[in-house]
Amino acid sequence: MTEETPHPRIDTSVPHSARVYDYWLGGKDNFAADRAVAEATAKASPGVVQGARDNRAFLGRAVRHIAAQGVTQFLDIGTGIPTQGNTHEVAQAANPAAHVVYVDNDPIVMIHARALLKGTPQGRTAYIEADLREPDAILKHPDLLETIDLNEPVGLVIVGTLMFIKDHEDPFGLVARYSQALAPGSHLAISHVTADFAPKQVGASAEAYNSEALAFTPRTGEQILRFFEGYELVEPGLVPVFDWRPDGPVARAREDAGAYGVVGRKL
Repeated sequence: MTEETPHPRIDTSVPHSARVYDYWLGGKDNFAADRAVAEATAKASPGVVQGARDNRAFLGRAVRHIAAQGVTQFLDIGTGIPTQGNTHEVAQAANPAAHVVYVDNDPIVMIHARALLKGTPQGRTAYIEADLREPDAILKHPDLLETIDLNEPVGLVIVGTLMFIKDHEDPFGLVARYSQALAPGSHLAISHVTADFAPKQVGASAEAYNSEALAFTPRTGEQILRFFEGYELVEPGLVPVFDWRPDGPVARAREDAGAYGVVGRKL
């Protein structure tokens, strides 16, 4: 993929959250409109780049934990452009026979997913171009049903995505629809931007980031816990994303946190 020859369904003049995130992670699959938003946001709130890296690291730790509970199926919605530590890499490192379905609404993500996200010979991966706001289309998609048995536990991963669902689009109802389709013993992993810890920093991020084409909605910890109705939280519960079962000492203060990380097990 080059900036000179974009896929015809990719509007390079409109920024997309997956490509802005890719830029913050040091990726190359982004365009001028994405870089403009990413750089303006980072200038207004320098911690946003570290926050993106913390978010990615949380994904790996959450998937690793869920796989350690014996879950062998994962549904990753809003997967983003492939980079190191993708869900199937973590899950299949724990169990080579793990099955993973990726979902994203950006065509560039699916182009790269099909080219790069190759799983183990024993496991399976599938890719669906769809929007989180379309739960029935995703849950009934033949590629999902051929890859995941919804009668068995699933690890549902919605990392760094729900803040792009506006309140009037009923994010809580959408997550509940996915949760209803999951068997007991399934897990839900969410990271979500919040202004609980650093309201000025998050406010500056929103002012620089938000536009008619692209916007995020920070939510409080109390609001984020609503996504986990019917789940028991995995220790340590609702914490700053970098404090969720870190692999080593954490050098950052809670006051610098811009997102929560939380994992729950369906009862």
